[in-house]
Amino acid sequence: MSQTLSATLSTTSESPATANATAQPPIIGHIINGQPHTESEHFSKVFNPATGQVTGHLALATTETVAAAIAAAQAAAPSWRATGLAKRAAVMFKLHEIITSRRDELALIISKEQGKVLSDAQGEITRGLENVEFCAGLVHHMKGEYLEQAAQGLDVHQIRQPLGVVACITPFNFPAMVPLWMITTAIAAGNTVILKPSEKDPSAVNWIVEAFHEAGLPAGVLNLVHGDKTAVQTLIDDPRVQAISFVGSTPIARAIYTQATAQGKRVQALGGAKNHMVVMPDADLDAAADAAISAGFGAAGERCMAISVVVPVGDIADELIAKISERMAKLTIGAGTDPTSEMGPVITAEAKTRIEGLIDGATADGATVVVDGRVLELPAAGFFVGPTLIDNVVPGMAVYDEEIFGPVLSVARVSSFDEAVALINNCQFANGTAVFTRDGRTAREFEYAIEVGMVGINVAIPVPIGAFSFGGWKDSLFGDTHIYGPESFNFYTRRKVVTSRWPQPEESQINLGFPTN
Repeated sequence: MSQTLSATLSTTSESPATANATAQPPIIGHIINGQPHTESEHFSKVFNPATGQVTGHLALATTETVAAAIAAAQAAAPSWRATGLAKRAAVMFKLHEIITSRRDELALIISKEQGKVLSDAQGEITRGLENVEFCAGLVHHMKGEYLEQAAQGLDVHQIRQPLGVVACITPFNFPAMVPLWMITTAIAAGNTVILKPSEKDPSAVNWIVEAFHEAGLPAGVLNLVHGDKTAVQTLIDDPRVQAISFVGSTPIARAIYTQATAQGKRVQALGGAKNHMVVMPDADLDAAADAAISAGFGAAGERCMAISVVVPVGDIADELIAKISERMAKLTIGAGTDPTSEMGPVITAEAKTRIEGLIDGATADGATVVVDGRVLELPAAGFFVGPTLIDNVVPGMAVYDEEIFGPVLSVARVSSFDEAVALINNCQFANGTAVFTRDGRTAREFEYAIEVGMVGINVAIPVPIGAFSFGGWKDSLFGDTHIYGPESFNFYTRRKVVTSRWPQPEESQINLGFPTN
């Protein structure tokens, strides 16, 4: 195991005896070959981030557990590959129906374990369902190509075939959406799947896997294992796993990509982000301030597409900061399950400590804390960090250079459009960005010049709809294939080209030259 992967993937574990000693919190287990498995040597605690209370004990997979899941997937692969496309599509339609009819139930699970407010959890489900809808059209997406008479009496056609067993490793911040982005496409394309979600909020994924089986997915096609670095490393090292999809931090994305590709696996590994929102002098500042609040503090900033740096151009900075500050003061912070809450807690106590340390360091680095979320009146229990606004942030400060992944909005002032573009293009991350302007030429120039994978024009969070694909550039993506949508079908299939000829016996001859038309 590389030092980076070993150092970055970690978990707090305890013995089964300790886990079972607490009567109330249930044990959350794996689902392998359609059956639940709760046996484990190690468990980790699952918390409600709004209260800090333990809500479950998660069974962590051993190498043997992961191997059993891979074996189940491998055994199911031939039958699932041979299943007709119309039957695969029927599973997607039924899954969509199940999730849609019970989405309130799933949203509550997400909110209790991840912390985001119910409306945000509902939005996550909606965006996940977009890919289920897209995959329901798999009969179209799996079509190949045919060329008749490429040469005299010779035809050529290309087909798509599944890879086999694939692994999907998903993050804590979107415990339903990202799994639905990955596993639906992989399954629709005819693969069998090992799903390893974040150990911080696992219950939504258990719900989704059960929904898949209720929708008619055969046992063994989708297998769920919970775990830490041991599970991930096993998936990387096992030669039966043909591809790995990952969403998480850049250090882990880089480590997984490096190790897995060295073993000949296909990898798409989405990493961190530092998304900038440029506000031009001609922009509607009220609209820009609203967007900054929504994109910066939604889900407590725990989104890879969250706006973390506002870049006011020219002399509008003070006015824009005043508008943002005014709106921040009106936000309602509380448990995500409370319908009146607009922003919930961050995921763990460790995340809260790290975020507050970065705010403290910003002052030491010379930035100006305009609104300090640490001193706001917040719920006493749970892992809450108040929305924070920091001015005069420049590259070289930790608060600018690092992915904060919390409710912290930085302001980096620039004097010109060109300076704003240079600031963004010099950043190591290139996931998403936005510009707010009323001028079409400025918007077009921004779209043309910016070196970022997803761009918004007066749209602060430019997450593509399901018919397109999601992914950034630079240290935000390792691999050349984006997630969900058309590119995802490319990732989960390999193309086979067949050249055929049916000559008459008298046409056969020996020709040692290279074939031509």
